[in-house]
Amino acid sequence: MGIEEYGGGQHEQSDVLVVTTNDVPGFHVKQVIGEVFGLTVRSRHLGSQIGAGLKSMIGGELRGLTKTLVQTRNQAMERLVEQARSRGANAVLMFRFDVTEAADVGTEVCAYGTAVVLEPQG
Repeated sequence: MGIEEYGGGQHEQSDVLVVTTNDVPGFHVKQVIGEVFGLTVRSRHLGSQIGAGLKSMIGGELRGLTKTLVQTRNQAMERLVEQARSRGANAVLMFRFDVTEAADVGTEVCAYGTAVVLEPQG
């Protein structure tokens, strides 16, 4: 698995800035739109479950599960950005992820933050 399969985040061309901070240097919040989130639930396929079970006996990274979690987080973030954009935001502040087990059938990943309209200070 290459390094590009381990990470996520925004593409440079994104029109909605997503940050984990409360503010963005050089900008001020013109309007607070409110909470936005992107949610997805992924089940684990049988092959990855068997592989993970065997790997857990000897130790080491569970690469199949790592790749699935990265894809899941990226999908949740894409949905968050879509929701923010559709509500007129150009940024999401205080971005976070929440991950939980969903009724023993999969993993729920929720990306959330505060949608705002930023404008340059000046």
